[in-house]
Amino acid sequence: MPVPRPRPIALLATVAALGLSGCDAGNADLPVDEGAGAAAQIARAQQDALEAKAGAPVVQAEADGSPSLQVANGPVAPSIPPTPLAVKLDDISDPVVAKFDKPPRAGLLFDLDTGEVLWRRNALRRLPIASVTKTMTALIAAREIEPGTRIRISRRARGRPGSRIGILPKKRTVGVSALLNGLMLVSGNDAAVALAEEVSGSVEDFVALMNETAQEMRLSCTSFASPDGLDDTGYSCPQDLAALARAALDEPRVAEIVKRPRAVLPFPTKGGKLYLYTHNPLLKAAYRGTLGIKTGYTRTAGRCFLGAAERDGRRLGVVLLHSPNPGRQAQVLLNRGWRATS
Repeated sequence: MPVPRPRPIALLATVAALGLSGCDAGNADLPVDEGAGAAAQIARAQQDALEAKAGAPVVQAEADGSPSLQVANGPVAPSIPPTPLAVKLDDISDPVVAKFDKPPRAGLLFDLDTGEVLWRRNALRRLPIASVTKTMTALIAAREIEPGTRIRISRRARGRPGSRIGILPKKRTVGVSALLNGLMLVSGNDAAVALAEEVSGSVEDFVALMNETAQEMRLSCTSFASPDGLDDTGYSCPQDLAALARAALDEPRVAEIVKRPRAVLPFPTKGGKLYLYTHNPLLKAAYRGTLGIKTGYTRTAGRCFLGAAERDGRRLGVVLLHSPNPGRQAQVLLNRGWRATS
């Protein structure tokens, strides 16, 4: 088992001081003013919390980014601008209109390249995301594990319940490519654990890395509790998942895997081959231009989907959380997105 690597911790100054994230500052079940924009809402929530703790008004940073002085409480940390991966929620004039008889609990249609939002429903609502969690696991593993690496499978990985690659071999190693494909195509929980242990030495340390990475990416509605999403205590929101999709599809190894409808890979079992078939409803339906990327399901989370497609040089992404029919709803939204942007 590898020795866990030291990891940088990039915490926002205000969040570190208060122990808050943007969505922690308020009740996730209360109505959200999405038109005000994610960054503005987070800033307001953090300011309210500071005022409540300090009992004094908070002064914003100066235009040059230097901290302003408060009357009694010292300098104020400058506001943190949104990451380039963040979608643009400020403009509420979404060009796509879609009303479903049974809508998803939350969702988003967006341009993968510009971040423009085309359609939204509860874009900042925190919900469990089931195996969509594995998108972050794949992103980190692809960044941290060299191609060609062979990974020894632990008892914990072999015993992980739920969806699986299959019978992972005892006392033998498996190529990282097979595990990444098994993670993203068939949603293998066993692969998620094996990759987590390879990167960080333990699942617990890897989950800490997932959350540190989420903070660095400024995913303010997101908290991870496992590398596979099986536990349902982790959560995210459409805004954050859109940013995560943009990051994942910018990682060549992940992007290459998630666009495949199937994969046949070397595997150390009888026959020497591993046959994997995607769960992605757009790929299964042969939807033209599909790019990926990840499905998820538990009873608590319902059916979740993070998808993407490209036509005529434009790439659109879709997030659906607790959808009764994510494949069909994704196609409706994407089709209307192409028409609205043509």
